[in-house]
Amino acid sequence: MLPTRDQSNPKPRLFDEVRAVCRMRHLSLRTEQAYVQWIRRFIFFNGKRHPREMGEVEIRQFVSDLAVNHGISASTQTVALSALLFLYRDVLKQELPYVNNIERARKPKRLPVVFTRDETKRILANLEGTHWLIAGLLYGSGLRLMECLRLRVKDIDFTCGQITIRDGKGEKDRITMLAAKVKQPLMRHLQRVKMLHEEDLAAGYGEVFLPYSPAMHPGTKNRV
Repeated sequence: MLPTRDQSNPKPRLFDEVRAVCRMRHLSLRTEQAYVQWIRRFIFFNGKRHPREMGEVEIRQFVSDLAVNHGISASTQTVALSALLFLYRDVLKQELPYVNNIERARKPKRLPVVFTRDETKRILANLEGTHWLIAGLLYGSGLRLMECLRLRVKDIDFTCGQITIRDGKGEKDRITMLAAKVKQPLMRHLQRVKMLHEEDLAAGYGEVFLPYSPAMHPGTKNRV
């Protein structure tokens, strides 16, 4: 008789563990997705061996290969290394020595490019609809791209003309102004998406990612 697997206390899969620890550490959804991607690439690079069977040597070879054979940027290489260090130290609970002798991608030195007011006006003049609204919030209210895309209705105060940014960079909240030229278009946009959202809810959709929310517990819906 073949041995049966004990289903009473199944061991969680590696990537489920990675996601669980990411959420316990309150990492952003994009960071979680990036870490999972780099860990998967690391495993495939080493012939699908389990990370517990590998260590410093395999990490050095993988990260160096990214720079030598794939031409990735220095910042991307740093993210890949951070993902692997997170895997071993925070998920697998294995202490690693300092990973040295890594072939580093060259970080280019470039001067920042800043648009003039006239250039910004010309860019906005060639946008319309949702794209204009996003660009207007980025420029007029100083929002980062993902802060803008994840902006929620409850955090917009039309009366006081301000926006509350929740869980921004460094997990910090902040308040910024609501640009006057964006106010009316944003109100019209919210009226349209409210109707669309109600249609989605009626059809069984309309869910959204809500970090640190009670709605993330199993059996509940992540809805706004």
